[in-house]
Amino acid sequence: MLGIVYKSTGSWYTVKTEEGDIYECRIKGKFRIKGIKSTNPIAVGDVVVFEVEKIGDEIIGVISQIEDRKNYIIRKSVKLSKQTHIIAANIDQVFLLVTLKNPKTYSIFIDRFLVTSEAYDIKTVLLFNKIDMYDDKELAEVRYLAALYSKIGYTCIEISAKTGKNVDKVRDLMKDHTSMFAGHSGVGKSTLINFIAPELNLKTTEISDQHLQGQHTTTFAEMYDLNFGARIIDTPGIKGFGIVDMDKDEIGDYFPEIFKLKGDCKFNNCLHLDEPKCAVKAALEDDEISLSRYRSYVQIVTGVEDTYRMDNYEEL
Repeated sequence: MLGIVYKSTGSWYTVKTEEGDIYECRIKGKFRIKGIKSTNPIAVGDVVVFEVEKIGDEIIGVISQIEDRKNYIIRKSVKLSKQTHIIAANIDQVFLLVTLKNPKTYSIFIDRFLVTSEAYDIKTVLLFNKIDMYDDKELAEVRYLAALYSKIGYTCIEISAKTGKNVDKVRDLMKDHTSMFAGHSGVGKSTLINFIAPELNLKTTEISDQHLQGQHTTTFAEMYDLNFGARIIDTPGIKGFGIVDMDKDEIGDYFPEIFKLKGDCKFNNCLHLDEPKCAVKAALEDDEISLSRYRSYVQIVTGVEDTYRMDNYEEL
């Protein structure tokens, strides 16, 4: 039988067939995907082959094969770990929620996430949430960031998951697509999904007063079918986002504004660091490339991502 993984808890997988039947499945034996050392061999969104077995009065599925993935979002699972974690697979687009406070989303986190989505050719939309909470200075910062990423080519939308501002724009983009919602804990993923699909009634939690960071309300990634022809994947909050399996000389290809200029550099193997006659450094000096984006690029190329986490990162 063939089905799509809708929920993964690490040992059990909820699989839905084309006919709409749902089975709780386990993996057959020591199931591993060739070439990927991951903490989770199967992820939400995977298409799998499984067989049904009856054990006593219980019917369970046994997964024997995973079909080729169109794409996936992957990150290092924990700080300094060589293991990786696949967040979700076979995604049409990602909505990355960004907040200026409670909690703060740093540009380095946004850029690391965008590099990974670019590498796997997954469209990412930036949602600047909690727009109803900001004062004039903070709104100006949101609009500066939105203009910065819009210029690069990313769709940016100011929203309020609480009041519903511009949520209709998000809903329109979701139609006929499988969308993943991502971001730090507390940025409003579950609140937004509840506004879009109140019938799901996802659990939400208030921000921690002590640390001004979100509490984990989504424990496992899970996919839902919505009544307007969309699928959504809700994911646990992410603190850090380590880049996985990228060579230094390819990282610039996943910064669109850097990729556009690489052919103008004097050297074909230019890393845009200290090399002479570098078109990227020249564009930086002329304010054609954002300093924050370039700084993110340098930190990834030089390996700083191995120690990056939201709770120990400070803006330079």
